[in-house]
Amino acid sequence: MSGPGHNGGPTLEPGAGWRRYAWRRARADLLPVLPLEVVRLRVARARDLGIDYRAYASVRAATGRDVIALLFSENALRIGPGTPLLPAAEAARLAAVSGAERQVAVYLPRDPEAVLAANPGLLDAAGRAPTLADGWSATRARLAAFTAQRGLPSDAVLVVGATTLEAGWAAAGRMAGYLPAERYFAAL
Repeated sequence: MSGPGHNGGPTLEPGAGWRRYAWRRARADLLPVLPLEVVRLRVARARDLGIDYRAYASVRAATGRDVIALLFSENALRIGPGTPLLPAAEAARLAAVSGAERQVAVYLPRDPEAVLAANPGLLDAAGRAPTLADGWSATRARLAAFTAQRGLPSDAVLVVGATTLEAGWAAAGRMAGYLPAERYFAAL
């Protein structure tokens, strides 16, 4: 029973265990059994994006969409304070990405356009990253403006970051999900 004053906790009515079992069973029966060729195509798509299949499959399951863009934080790309140039390993990994836009969110005082200019062919877009001073609403607005400017639905953009702050971008911006940089840049 739900209504005013209900805290959403477990029901105290008899039969709760049976209803939970029935719900899980019905959900499992509804999940599709993918044909082998579809699985092969999705494994290839994950490889094109540079992510492991488990991460790709979880994003597909959660959003129902394909990943069409990767939003990297400058921390994930290990852009140093002295230069906007990507390290060789990260540059090679981004060069191998196909079929998705490669974006970077750049913190102050670095200029997003300078990061794009320093890495020709590796990044498709750069924008200002949300900061600690930005609240939840401002973070959402900044990320929504960035994806809207590129004509992308936010729930098809996967965030790749290196800090706890950047992990929050996925929820605040209603993005496809979050992938830690160490997992993204690990060998496939």
